[in-house]
Amino acid sequence: MTFDPNTELEKPFGDYSALISAWGRERSERVALDDGSESLTWAQVAALVERIAAQLQADGLKKGQAVAILGTTSVRYALAYLGAVRAGGCAAPLTTSATPAQLEAMLKDSGAAHLFVDAPKLADLSGRDLPPLKTIMLDAPLGDHPDIYQWMAAEGSEAAPHNCGPADPFNIIYSSGTTGTPKGIIHSRQMRWLHATVGEATGYGAPQAASLASTPLYSNTTLALVIPTLAYGGTLHLMPKFDVVGYLERAQKHRITHTMLVPVQYKRLMEYERFDDYDLSSYWLKYCTSAPFAPALKADVLKRWPGGLVEIYSMTEGGVVCLLQAHEHPDKLHTVGIPWKGSEVFTIDEAGNRLPPGEVGELVGRSATMMSGYQNQPDKTREASWFDADGSRWQRMGDIGRVDADGFVELLGRSKDMIISGGFNIYPVDLEGVLLGLPGVEEAAVIGVPSDRWGETPVGFVTGVKGAVLNTEALLSAANEQLGKTQRLSALYAIEEMPRSHIGKLLKTELRELAEARQAVS
Repeated sequence: MTFDPNTELEKPFGDYSALISAWGRERSERVALDDGSESLTWAQVAALVERIAAQLQADGLKKGQAVAILGTTSVRYALAYLGAVRAGGCAAPLTTSATPAQLEAMLKDSGAAHLFVDAPKLADLSGRDLPPLKTIMLDAPLGDHPDIYQWMAAEGSEAAPHNCGPADPFNIIYSSGTTGTPKGIIHSRQMRWLHATVGEATGYGAPQAASLASTPLYSNTTLALVIPTLAYGGTLHLMPKFDVVGYLERAQKHRITHTMLVPVQYKRLMEYERFDDYDLSSYWLKYCTSAPFAPALKADVLKRWPGGLVEIYSMTEGGVVCLLQAHEHPDKLHTVGIPWKGSEVFTIDEAGNRLPPGEVGELVGRSATMMSGYQNQPDKTREASWFDADGSRWQRMGDIGRVDADGFVELLGRSKDMIISGGFNIYPVDLEGVLLGLPGVEEAAVIGVPSDRWGETPVGFVTGVKGAVLNTEALLSAANEQLGKTQRLSALYAIEEMPRSHIGKLLKTELRELAEARQAVS
């Protein structure tokens, strides 16, 4: 019987790799992967994935074993990822922003015997105490290390069936902690199948569907776009590095229909003076995740950028998944939407007791897309969990929020960022909102710092709009006039740019270090 990918996508579970093979037959001449330097059709991708998987198996890759990938986003990176999954292994993309010591620890933790890497990142690993690894270059051959095309099995090779089931691992995503060793988050094949099979109503199955990914392939943010695009046989355009003009030019040229961007990218695009000159009428859906998305920015995107806008709230570990269909709910832009596909969410107090609807507390959720657990860290898995009376596991989301009467989730900040001053809970988002309403302020962030008198006290940071000169004393006074007595800022600092990760997450750890340094010299 002929394998029909469209029928397969309607099943509750299936083989993702079989979809790749099927589209190689069904859409052989259509472009599947394009990074601006290298472009491959579906027939080429399907054949190359088989050759990579066959060689991994010939090298002794065990079922479920990790295959490490470290480098800049590219077509070859994507091929290595897909090959690992096809072979029955588990893709382990490593964070390029990690320190050499962290990369060493991640490689050891993963249990990988293969490392696909590009030359700059291999140089970073020089002299490290690495486990035995077969090193394959993603860019060009280097010394004794072949490139991926030299290494893979002979043309026409096919991998043996992997016999993986729903519980077997699809990938390990290492969390982007700023200190220590990132935790390995295991995603099962069942979880990824649910991420892939989002339904044709999203437009991924349309004949003209083409996605543009501009965040790194090691990020779960990017995979939320990549996995369904390829599952439905679309074209995936990859940007090795995001820039505003390059993004807009590729979007216009390739008639992009889908994209995933983080808030800071949306901000830079909407601020570009020539944004409205580009033809973006081909867009069907735009997605956003990974960081707080300002309501005013959402409104601007809805007004000036064709197509729908969907904000995704979740975490790499899973738990609840909320979707805000911003184009359908313009009155709910201050929220992150409602639970999706059977997700459930509620809040708990500091003692872990479940709170009634509408009460502010730590968000707890569960869904079919929860992680299997942290790699080699059962204690950490338990710490991140909440168990109900039946013993069922829920994911602690790490965010403070509330669920409104309509079921929409409103975020108030990270639980670890909540400030307890004089016994009162202070939510940074409330203070940040006041600062953002002051003249000349572009961005605002509030953190808690130690205080002998109050335990903690809030300190603010602001950046100015282009050309503005910020008077922090005047801004501090104006803000504190609008804040309650227990909320008032003890200090306010102006900085040129907010510290962010590669995918746009605000790094409050760096702001705390900056606050300590400034207070030490004041």
